[in-house]
Amino acid sequence: MLNLQQLHTFVTVISEGSMTAAADKLYLTQPAVSQQIRNLEEEMGVELLVRGVRQIKATPQGEVLYEHAKRILQQVQQAEVGVRSMGAELKGHMRIGTMNSIGLHIMSPIVSRLMRHNPDLMVRVDYQKGEELIKAFKKGQFDVLIIPEAEEEFGAEMDAGIEGKFLLKEELWLVGSGKDSSIPPQITLKEIGLFPLVNFIDEFPGFQKKMRDLLGPASTENVSVFESSNVGTLKRVIEAGLGWGFLPSHSVRKQVRAGRLTRTHIKDFHYEIDLVFYYNRKSDKKVLCETFYQALSQQEKG
Repeated sequence: MLNLQQLHTFVTVISEGSMTAAADKLYLTQPAVSQQIRNLEEEMGVELLVRGVRQIKATPQGEVLYEHAKRILQQVQQAEVGVRSMGAELKGHMRIGTMNSIGLHIMSPIVSRLMRHNPDLMVRVDYQKGEELIKAFKKGQFDVLIIPEAEEEFGAEMDAGIEGKFLLKEELWLVGSGKDSSIPPQITLKEIGLFPLVNFIDEFPGFQKKMRDLLGPASTENVSVFESSNVGTLKRVIEAGLGWGFLPSHSVRKQVRAGRLTRTHIKDFHYEIDLVFYYNRKSDKKVLCETFYQALSQQEKG
């Protein structure tokens, strides 16, 4: 009988591309991940992975299981969220502030599921820059704020009484067009000028500052050929082959797997962000906010 935990681990290994990356995401050791995969292969009676030097890929049998496993885990997660949300009888108006790159790829599926099961629930989602979101949240304009860790990324402290719960880790990946065979699989940061840079602005000021510190005068603002704060626009520009650029991993993972985008690893640079769910512990919408957090957390585990 298939084990849901093993399926979850298998899906994570494929989506992350390595045992080590999957272990980090699942908060497990690499040997524990390897053992779960071996147990799953023994249960299925076939090899599911091709274990390469740089990256792990699915065998033909593994690709079939991967597609089915994703649907199984999604259905289980939908059932959990559905039961929780129906039991909670969510009602009222919840105002959420987040960033374009986060809301489109992480929040939207859960918001729609909660509203389907709770007809008396009204949700408003506003997309703004991080600094603007923090100011509006402090003025009481949002019930929930979902952004990178405020102090680390934006240099802002939250007021007393604000609860900040870790949601997930996000990475910024350097990606180029999957049609361009000249894009190298690995570079150093100083080689960023090999191709025109498509620059993701405004969303992650901590990232931009680190790039400026490392690159000096040849910062991303000086060498970029196209700039936007809209992740969808940037993906289309990069897919068209106009350059390469850094984008949040959640927003491009599907395109990288499909071969529409290709990821270049940077040997001497890695940028990781903690996404945090903020709400006021003293709010009369505390139960509503905490249920929404649980739904989001389950989605990211699924």
